[in-house]
Amino acid sequence: MRNTTRRTVYSGLALVGIGALLAGCAAPPEDEGGSGESIDYTPCIVSDFGGFDDQSFNESSYAGIEAAADDLGVEFNEAESTAEDQYAGNVSGMVDQGCDFILTVGFALANATRDAAEANEDVNFALIDSGLSTDDGAPLELDNVKPILYNTAEAAFLAGYLAAGTSETGTVGTFGGLQFPSVTIFMDGFVDGVAYYNEEKSADVTVLGWDKEAQDGLFTGGFEANQTAKTTAEGLLDQGADVLLPVGGPIFISAGEAIRDRDDSAALIGVDSDLFLTAPDFSDLYLTSILKQMTDAVEEVAVGAAEGDFDAAPYVGTLENGGVDIAPLHDFESTVDEELLTEIDEIREQIISGDIVVESVSTP
Repeated sequence: MRNTTRRTVYSGLALVGIGALLAGCAAPPEDEGGSGESIDYTPCIVSDFGGFDDQSFNESSYAGIEAAADDLGVEFNEAESTAEDQYAGNVSGMVDQGCDFILTVGFALANATRDAAEANEDVNFALIDSGLSTDDGAPLELDNVKPILYNTAEAAFLAGYLAAGTSETGTVGTFGGLQFPSVTIFMDGFVDGVAYYNEEKSADVTVLGWDKEAQDGLFTGGFEANQTAKTTAEGLLDQGADVLLPVGGPIFISAGEAIRDRDDSAALIGVDSDLFLTAPDFSDLYLTSILKQMTDAVEEVAVGAAEGDFDAAPYVGTLENGGVDIAPLHDFESTVDEELLTEIDEIREQIISGDIVVESVSTP
């Protein structure tokens, strides 16, 4: 932006193994289902307890399996979890139903995925938002498990810069569902984006709800849209925040209700999907959304597995490969300064080129 040759590194904490994980997915194969051919192959999916209608990452992942099954001309099986203690049973249930490929959605299913994969080496698995580890926390790789990961800190950096540039109170806020790496990586990038805006503009925009250096902040204790989530959002609004980033599936609904109840002028930033499209009830509140392009990645991995092109190298979505980004501003497009939008486009290119390096302890 000001000095495009400058290399800026945002790192409150150590970077975790990014070099070892940078691997992409192959392009989708030709549509076998459309040719009238049929194969003996069953893809399957297991949700976390947010469910398939969470208007977020479970729903996007489900769309990917649905698209893969359509490409292949096959049926798929599903298991929707409503509680954490169902994960192991739902994953093993998919194995028992003869699934050839099982997608498990979310960090919380990592151990259930690991155990099922170790016991069923002839079944291929893909795991959204997490790698595997042993019981003592050591990293683990299995030949039949492919992690599908996203460096969402890069896209959240853009959203943080945007939030700081549009805030009228000089205060923005964020909170999460549970303190999983797949949640806090959004918060890390958001904080750094605000910090970069302050540095560039000699501004003093404050972020409430997350201390990146201490890795400590506000969490609701789950991924449900409930009174706890609403009260958490209200607390941030009470402190003057006029842009909120709720990270954790449907908790954005509670934040939207908090804003509506008090006829507040605050805006929301969504995560995972473009909430303007997937959750239009609050469409007038969305400044943008931080996107993880899960549908495309899931479709590619599932179809590739069916055609014998499965490997365990992690897929990592980045700004460079289009796996992450921010959504269009939709209704806010006409209200945001064009210069700010130009700056964000320039920052995106600087992150892609490496002139700005966005780091989080949760970076895959």
